[in-house]
Amino acid sequence: MTKFEIDRSLVVRIMDDLSRYGSDGGTGITRTVYSPAWVEATDAYARWVEDAGFAARRDAVGNVWARLEGATDGPCVVSGSHIDSQTPGGRFDGTLGAVAALVAIRTLKEQAGTPRVPVEAVALCEEESSRFPAAGLWGSRAITGRIAEDDLVSVRDFDDIAIGDAMRAVGLDPARILEARRDDIDAFVELHIEQGPILEQAGFPVAIVKAITGIRHYQVVLEGTQNHAGAFPMDLRRDPMAGFAEIASGLIDTAHRWGRPAVSTVGRVAVSPNGTAVIPERVTFTVDARHPDPDSFHRLCRTHEAHMLEVAARRDLAIRWRTLIQFEPSPSDPAIVEALTTAAAIQGVPHLVMASGAAHDTQQMAQIARTAMVFVRSKDGRSHTPEEYSSLDDIVAGIEVLTAGLHRLAYRGESA
Repeated sequence: MTKFEIDRSLVVRIMDDLSRYGSDGGTGITRTVYSPAWVEATDAYARWVEDAGFAARRDAVGNVWARLEGATDGPCVVSGSHIDSQTPGGRFDGTLGAVAALVAIRTLKEQAGTPRVPVEAVALCEEESSRFPAAGLWGSRAITGRIAEDDLVSVRDFDDIAIGDAMRAVGLDPARILEARRDDIDAFVELHIEQGPILEQAGFPVAIVKAITGIRHYQVVLEGTQNHAGAFPMDLRRDPMAGFAEIASGLIDTAHRWGRPAVSTVGRVAVSPNGTAVIPERVTFTVDARHPDPDSFHRLCRTHEAHMLEVAARRDLAIRWRTLIQFEPSPSDPAIVEALTTAAAIQGVPHLVMASGAAHDTQQMAQIARTAMVFVRSKDGRSHTPEEYSSLDDIVAGIEVLTAGLHRLAYRGESA
């Protein structure tokens, strides 16, 4: 029964080093893909890879890889996460998973020797869509072969710069993007901060993720008839604001009544005209619906759509919507979940098994590999903010579970 000791000072040194790139001088980080701060951070990660005794390899989109060779050249086991940030974000989201993967394979090399199959760590180039709104998991999409040639031109940032041009500006050749694709990954395990309050409320430092939520974003337009707020009787109105209020309340109440892990959010609202004494003509709003169970996810979406149609018809409103994004639920591989829970028990790390309510690169990697995740407790459940924080004790506990889990997969053959 192998137990691993994690070098706490190494974790601190790497995290402190990477937090300098894009820093606002406090705890905030702004590090968007292909920006100068991103270039500096990937260079720093590559230096830490080489310091650990591995060759740093960059693929066609700028993902940075480290590889611990195995006794055989069979399908490999990979861990990692993204290195870009929100604007601003904190120092843990994404970056911790990239650092944890590197610390884990360095620990395996030093304390367990040569694995049965190769083990790799990766700092993925992009996940947040904070510079390019339509990029969405660009690094893992490249690995899974899900970047279309048109994306290099059509995916543009807020200054209308095409992502292909941004790649060229940092020395990457977008014509070689297909070279990033991998077909030799057996298992992918991502460590990430939880970004929610469940672990803290339950009193656990770590969770094993059994599924990642499905997500559908709608943009909905409700149209009625603009009129005077005082002179037009209530029973004669075609009021899209009244319809919106009923729809928004119904969608949120549906998820609330279903209970965890169903969630629904109305996030953005635009009213036209937006006047005090005016019945508006149009209300445009967004809906975010999520559930980690595939059947429940689609049932939740159907329930929401039926409710929107019923309210619009009853209030004589025109309604239309379009789907902005959709990620299908991604159940974790049962064998990997078992390997991670066993690893947590061996390491003596108290843990919870739960679903993820946020999207992650793991959802893309599940297209080509068997996957699971490890969560680390977030203080107050905060993330996507400079105030996000995970304690060193919790971080080390998470890396212990990740390292021992990778050992079971790559050394003991439990990925077969």
